Amino acid sequence: MELEQWIDSLEGALQSDTRRFDQRVAIYNRLVDMAARYLDTPHPAARPQLVRVDKVKGNDYNPNKVAPPEMRLLRLSMAKDGQTVPVVVARGSRGALQIVDGFHRRSVAKNAPEVREALSGYLFIVELDKPFEDRITSTVRHNMARGAHKVELTAKLVTALKSYNWSSERIGRELGMEPDEVLRLKQMTGLAEAFADREYSRAWD
Repeated sequence: MELEQWIDSLEGALQSDTRRFDQRVAIYNRLVDMAARYLDTPHPAARPQLVRVDKVKGNDYNPNKVAPPEMRLLRLSMAKDGQTVPVVVARGSRGALQIVDGFHRRSVAKNAPEVREALSGYLFIVELDKPFEDRITSTVRHNMARGAHKVELTAKLVTALKSYNWSSERIGRELGMEPDEVLRLKQMTGLAEAFADREYSRAWD
């Protein structure tokens, strides 16, 4: 049977299916995963999955802070428009799903009754396969691209990256910062000790 005929047959079977929502979620996730593997693209956006919102955990390093008016607008947006952007996660210890980007979307999906009900207690996610220190830079890049990061918290993350023996040059490259931006961050936040290495002056001349 031709692939297109298989798809038509599958579509008919799905339309007549009467399984519970949680059972349909499992089938949906499997179908999306199959389609993403068929497409053979590395982009996480090609593989959105539905998971229980309570299984998605926050992190303690996110430098993105949202003021109450923006949080109210986010809640209204998700209530009126639904979840339009998946939450980005990565697997932590013991397979836990830890947020890389989307902490506030997850908070609304979990705590706003009308949004939680609309999503049936689930959350759309996409998953990154990255070690912990690379998740930190992913979080900062997402936040900086939106212009929503705090200098003092970004400095905390830079210090954390230094603890992984990342060079100043690598930190700047991974965070999309020019050398003078990294230097200014150091000066503004008292990170002289974290950057007190010969490598800094040699690599960033």
